[in-house]
Amino acid sequence: MTLPVLYSFRRCPYAMRARMALWVAGIMVELREVKLAAKPPALLAASPKGTVPVLVLADGRVIDESLDIMRWALGQNDREHWLAGADPALIAANDGPFKHHLDRAKYPGRYEEEHTATDHRAAALALLAPLQARLAEAPYLCGDRRSLTDIALLPFIRQFAAIDPAWFAAQANPRLQAWLDELLASDLFAAVMPKFAPWKEGDAPALFGP
Repeated sequence: MTLPVLYSFRRCPYAMRARMALWVAGIMVELREVKLAAKPPALLAASPKGTVPVLVLADGRVIDESLDIMRWALGQNDREHWLAGADPALIAANDGPFKHHLDRAKYPGRYEEEHTATDHRAAALALLAPLQARLAEAPYLCGDRRSLTDIALLPFIRQFAAIDPAWFAAQANPRLQAWLDELLASDLFAAVMPKFAPWKEGDAPALFGP
């Protein structure tokens, strides 16, 4: 049986959410860990833009957007009913404005900006206020169970909190912090974070899946 091939990078938030959806859908893949400074030719042949994640299906089709990989996986087996908790507007706000400010708060030297990293951190924090409000009403962003929206946002909020954990812990968002802590402590998150050596052509397949 030919398995799908997933090109991934362990710490990439887009790759994290794709791996979580594949795992919860029960889909086994051949995982190829990518060293971003030396992207393998096979990755670039599959997806010339050279970003991860990239999923190459057994029939040769290529899915190279993380949300599309999530939806494809859940379309095969949505055993936790994640698709019922898909909020496109909330995900777009995360992937657009929040990610913009997150990058500039975390990596200020990469951008020529009139605003400081502190300004961008404050702007990103303000964008989290609607999440805190939602979590005051329910344990997860779309109701009583974790869903696609929770997992789509989780890796980015994790990255933001890690910029300065003491500062993040001091903010007035206890529901959001509890949500983050719970999901990061979950068996699912632990399952998708093992370390793999960077893949090169000719390596034995590294299997990833439940």
